[in-house]
Amino acid sequence: MYKYDQYDQAIVDARVAEFRDQTARRLSGALSEDQFKPLRLKNGLYLQLHAYMLRVAIPYGTLDSRQMRMLGHIARKYDRGYGHFTTRQNIQYNWIKLEQAPDILADLATVEMHAIQTSGESIRNVSSDQYAGAAADEICDPRPWAELIRQATTFHPEFSYLPRKFKIAVTAADEDRAAIRLHDIGLKLVRNDAGELGFEVYIGGGMGRTPFVAPLIRPFLPVDNLFSYCEAALRVWNRWARRDNIHKQRIKILVHDLGQEEFTRQVEVEWQAILANNSDVPRAEFDRIAAFFEPPPFETGLPEDVDRSDPDFAVWLDQNVRAHKAPGYAIVNISLKPTGGIPGDASADQIDLMADLAERYSFDELRVTHAQNIVLPHVKKADLYTLWQALDAAGLASANLDLISDIIACPGLDYCSLANARSIPVAQKIAGRFADLGRQKELGELKLKISGCINACGHHHAGHIGILGVDRKGTENYQLLLGGSGAEDASLAKITGPGFSEDGVVDAVEKATNVYLRERQDGERFVDTYRRVGMEPFKEAIYG
Repeated sequence: MYKYDQYDQAIVDARVAEFRDQTARRLSGALSEDQFKPLRLKNGLYLQLHAYMLRVAIPYGTLDSRQMRMLGHIARKYDRGYGHFTTRQNIQYNWIKLEQAPDILADLATVEMHAIQTSGESIRNVSSDQYAGAAADEICDPRPWAELIRQATTFHPEFSYLPRKFKIAVTAADEDRAAIRLHDIGLKLVRNDAGELGFEVYIGGGMGRTPFVAPLIRPFLPVDNLFSYCEAALRVWNRWARRDNIHKQRIKILVHDLGQEEFTRQVEVEWQAILANNSDVPRAEFDRIAAFFEPPPFETGLPEDVDRSDPDFAVWLDQNVRAHKAPGYAIVNISLKPTGGIPGDASADQIDLMADLAERYSFDELRVTHAQNIVLPHVKKADLYTLWQALDAAGLASANLDLISDIIACPGLDYCSLANARSIPVAQKIAGRFADLGRQKELGELKLKISGCINACGHHHAGHIGILGVDRKGTENYQLLLGGSGAEDASLAKITGPGFSEDGVVDAVEKATNVYLRERQDGERFVDTYRRVGMEPFKEAIYG
């Protein structure tokens, strides 16, 4: 994983000192809230319903045990004993005192972490496949390119005052675990017929008020031209974005309005102008970055067999463990979705335990996932049972990865000042309704996602089943959506019809799953059956 050099550390330390001064001036009254707001947002600090919320960057979801322990320390010292892992592979703290925010940033800086560009109109945390560098199905590790983008765009003057926030994801496998087509720019590493490495470039995806699946803008971009092409796309957007209308400022609106062909033409013209100035990141700089992502020293000759005699362990093994590229190793998914819990939350003690387990069993490396879980990417198969026992004792062994209770949910109206409705209680009630693991496994892969407002932080548009909380004449109301996907078969979910109360939407979800069980054919997931039979059988069951 990437390690700070003297310049990285100097940048972060300088930002901490700057923000400490800004905070002191706010607390003294020298700065008004309106003057302070853009300053705090540049440091990931939001003012929510009850307190300040701090969002900490975890670039492409990768961190080590030292950094993970710092996250636990912050939860324990500055929050209420827990942190919330997000769909951008970050962590949020919901109960921050303003006077302590600079101290948190200073603590983060001691372990090469920060909160820069986790909010505001900037290029946000660059995300990637949580299995990067470990997955058996990837063509290479995509994280060096994610790190290159992060470094090249941080404080870049042309990208410092963007029309709106901008999100980039990078992956290198056919199975899309990073939802690249629902990003402003999605990048997939591929090889052409000559065996050369390059990117498929998707531009103009996103959720929120006006969701779009990004079209393929360039089928093959040489890897050495990654930065210049991204810069060209951002220049075109910067030039034409609707800065007069906050609802039309995202690049997805420009791609839609211009059309895929015209947008691509303008990007290609801009790109050629950039290439004439030889402004790509030098290959030597990429090689420097890539050296930090060399594979760990995997042992050879390790046993492949795993003792499955403990039935509870066997269930977890089948559901939460994935294939690794190195013989004798496995990828372990740690679910942060226990029945009755808050999706994505982990206590300080659990955070510390996961750090200990990473240090002991996973070459000191952890990943935060797009689905608000944690991954230990490099675990010997011989250690899986011992690891599982430790996770089980800490309440971290829910065997529900990709099942209906593995719910993505935003904080909703319990915390967020933008929300119209609560998300957490709905997620808890659905998880409780489907608490029986046998019932969940009968339903199979089913991605359920909940947002508390149209901003779609819970990615409801991309759920096989999605739920959107809205305000209906002062009452919380929930729309049910079906048929979305954030994977390689990306699609946008459609609203079934009139909304429901909190309990009503839980009932509606159950009715939808009953239709699936009745209508499905061999091997079909929920979303496959929906695509085959259409909305009508579901609407009839839900509203009939």
